[in-house]
Amino acid sequence: MPETTSLPMESVWVLCRNCKSSFPPSLADSLTLVAPSSVFEGDSIVLKCQGEQNWKIQKMAYHKDNKELAVFKKVSDFLIQSAVLSDSGNYFCSTKGKNILFRDNHSNIAKIKVQELFQHPVLTASSFQPIEGSPVSLKCETQLSPQRLDVELQFCFFKENQVLGSSWSSSPELQIPAMWSEDTGSYWCEAETVTHRIRKQSLQSQIHVQRIPISNVSLETRAPGGQLTEGQKLILLCSVTAGTGNVTFSWYREATGTSLGIKTQHSLSAELEIPAVKESDAGKYYCRADNGHESIQSKVVNIPVRIPVSRPVLTLRSPGAQTAVGDLLELHCEALRGSPPILYRFYHEDVTLGNSSAPSGGGAPFNLSLTAEHSGNYSCEADNGLGAQHSEAVPVSISGPDGHRRDLMTAGVLWGLFGVLGFTGVALLLYSLFHKISGENSATNEPRADRRLNPQEFTYSSPIPNMEELQPVYVNVGSVDVDVVYSQVWSIQQPESSANIRTLLENKDSQVIYSSVKKS
Repeated sequence: MPETTSLPMESVWVLCRNCKSSFPPSLADSLTLVAPSSVFEGDSIVLKCQGEQNWKIQKMAYHKDNKELAVFKKVSDFLIQSAVLSDSGNYFCSTKGKNILFRDNHSNIAKIKVQELFQHPVLTASSFQPIEGSPVSLKCETQLSPQRLDVELQFCFFKENQVLGSSWSSSPELQIPAMWSEDTGSYWCEAETVTHRIRKQSLQSQIHVQRIPISNVSLETRAPGGQLTEGQKLILLCSVTAGTGNVTFSWYREATGTSLGIKTQHSLSAELEIPAVKESDAGKYYCRADNGHESIQSKVVNIPVRIPVSRPVLTLRSPGAQTAVGDLLELHCEALRGSPPILYRFYHEDVTLGNSSAPSGGGAPFNLSLTAEHSGNYSCEADNGLGAQHSEAVPVSISGPDGHRRDLMTAGVLWGLFGVLGFTGVALLLYSLFHKISGENSATNEPRADRRLNPQEFTYSSPIPNMEELQPVYVNVGSVDVDVVYSQVWSIQQPESSANIRTLLENKDSQVIYSSVKKS
């Protein structure tokens, strides 16, 4: 037998450190690293380092790709709480014994590949260049692994670090009702599991909102009943047929050019309200609209303001200082305020006499021929369709039948009678002288061919006067039922015989005077 030399135990450890096959089994330990065979993002990874003599282990370490991950002073598992793709690699464990008889040991290598649970999301949009004011639909698209289709995801959309919508939602879509110029910017989305273990973000996408210029600006008025009356509310509506974004509307009065009001809003129209218009508000108006491209003006609109009539004033005009039967009385009614045309109605003791119109405004007359029944109160009413107004009553007193004119006529008749008497006396004197000069010659003259008196036109109320009477005789003719009585006045010179009486009555030389006198 070959001679052997006894060596210290330490020397044996040094010489045979790497001689596992020649080392006594009691001094060597086999390590095994236990790892899951299939791993997805978000899964927990538990690494177990197992040996036959774990009680002899003084230190245990876990490694990945030759880099130490963790060191334990006792036997321990290594846990990865939520795996990510970067956790993929080659893992092993190592141990160190408590004495020199237990050598350092390395486990087998376990290769772990973490699989993607779902793909990185991609943000899509119905339009990345939408017209301002139009809606846009955003979608966060991703796909789960076929082995993990039961995993629930939730989504969130962002614009330049600002959350859109109601934060996280199970729906991968987001509807934006209208996009405006200020909505231009960078957009992206995120998807994550409901357990919040895995979250992934899409790439950012640029959305540029296109603005349409203003066109076709118009101004309209809105008033109750279609016409504007003083004191009513007036609405000025400024609108455009095209244009996007924030539109600034402004209203102007042409006479002054000053702005009446300004409004800015996401709308194709805007209203300006005048609570109570005045007569001075009537005139021409226009509006302007601007969305940043160009300010566009509407056509000028004329806005009339109708004025209700004021209380009219009634005035009376008669020919003389006093009104009498037969006078022509003029009633004049006038409202000092009120939009034309104005219709005037005239009343006597609340009974309508008639009406008169003033197409251009102002007053209007009404003529009335007076009778005895026309005494009383007179009034008038003005109406232009916005409400009638009644004047105060004006009293009228009419003097007796024909009043002063009857007195004048009576005096004229009396003067005429006195004139006839005087004329008759002179005629008798001249006739007497002529008779003496001409003698019988005058009796042979033929009657003149002048117009004769018609005996049927008169009714004599007395017999033919006595031949001896040389005084004037007065005869009333006409029916007693008429309003006019005719008086005939004549003088008769005593004829030589009674046969000449009628000839003398029919003689055109007889003096006849007619006078019209009304009955009392």
